[in-house]
Amino acid sequence: MKVRIELSYKTPKGTEATFTSDELRAAHAILIAEDLVKTGRVKQLTFIDSHENSWTMKELKKFMEGIQTEPHNVKVYFDGGFDLKDKNSGLGCVIYYEKNNKAYRLRRNALVQELNTNNEAEYAALHLGLQELDLLGVHHLPVTFVGDSKVVINQLNGEWPCYEAELSIWIDRIEAKFEKLGITPDYEIISRKLNREADHLASQALSGTNITSTMELS
Repeated sequence: MKVRIELSYKTPKGTEATFTSDELRAAHAILIAEDLVKTGRVKQLTFIDSHENSWTMKELKKFMEGIQTEPHNVKVYFDGGFDLKDKNSGLGCVIYYEKNNKAYRLRRNALVQELNTNNEAEYAALHLGLQELDLLGVHHLPVTFVGDSKVVINQLNGEWPCYEAELSIWIDRIEAKFEKLGITPDYEIISRKLNREADHLASQALSGTNITSTMELS
């Protein structure tokens, strides 16, 4: 979860000003806000989330304490590959998250046969990531989805129109899953090189190697 800090500041001589910070991870925002409050010059301080909801310090701390035992700070890397000759698709997703003050990485791939294009495979890989989030119990949280498919990400974020009926079906399916899980998606486009983990998982699926693993990160 990310928030920005909005505060009113008053100097010893009575000069007042209002400041708004950049978006910060909530835990970092709390630390900075607490340090500012120690000056004794903050008249009013509020946290604003990405939905423009206001939080007091007490409310945000309580929320952060509550999610520590659940997966949070979630980022999903996804990639899909399509074998034109065999009409097989390899799906790969890598999920990074935190829970109980520890960091984890989940890796999952799958081989599917009912798809017809590489773009469909990319959508299916993102949907595979959503299924894993559901199993993890990720609900009512912002999640960042990272991939190298400009088609998928730009269509999902509304930047590009979608004219293909089969892709529109995937968009509807994914958006329905977002709504069901209460997930607010954020998207990030990266190069295929930087998406090599998910890409490798998709390739392994196409070669018949199934991967399902979760590990704690140091």
